[in-house]
Amino acid sequence: MTEVAATGISVLLVDDHPIVRQGYRRVLESQGDLHVVAEADNAADAYGAFKVHDPDVVVMDISMPGASGLEAIRNIRARSPRARILVFTMHNEAVLVKAAFSAGASGFVTKSSEPSAVVTAIRSVARGERAMSDDIAHVLAEDSLSPTGSVLDQLGEREIEILRQFAGGATTEQIASHLNLSVKTVQNYHYLIKTKTGARTDAQLVRLAATCGLTKI
Repeated sequence: MTEVAATGISVLLVDDHPIVRQGYRRVLESQGDLHVVAEADNAADAYGAFKVHDPDVVVMDISMPGASGLEAIRNIRARSPRARILVFTMHNEAVLVKAAFSAGASGFVTKSSEPSAVVTAIRSVARGERAMSDDIAHVLAEDSLSPTGSVLDQLGEREIEILRQFAGGATTEQIASHLNLSVKTVQNYHYLIKTKTGARTDAQLVRLAATCGLTKI
């Protein structure tokens, strides 16, 4: 277990809705030991703020314009493998939860949770522990009991992110720009995703993404 500094826990808040950031800044800072040192409203700014402030915990939404929180988690963890990231989102689809943990998240709490649950999760993540809200624990338990699982379980978190953006209407060029990839690389991922999922057409890919909740992000 990792010791938390006596000065408290520094937090980076990442959410594209200012009212959400403002509300949870007040909740967190009312605790005394939690200090919001920076905010960001997109994946690129989240990465930049992390580099500047090196917070103890990043509280990250998945739903953001352009690259999602999944990509931000990947980038932050690539820079700092010890980074502690708590996903805080309205989404509770098993495929997204598993993708977030695979990308390097330390915890996953839904926005339907009580504020006290978020506070508890931040403290747990800061100590190096894994944290989940009760509904997420239930979703993962149900998913583990499924005899077939999801076809998207075969995809890595980068493939999930590309499928999410594609199903949301982004072009290959836009996806490449969002993820700092070449157009050719995105095209190769697109082909791999089709191969792994068995989708023969782009329309089938979009329906699959919608069925698994990716188009809600």
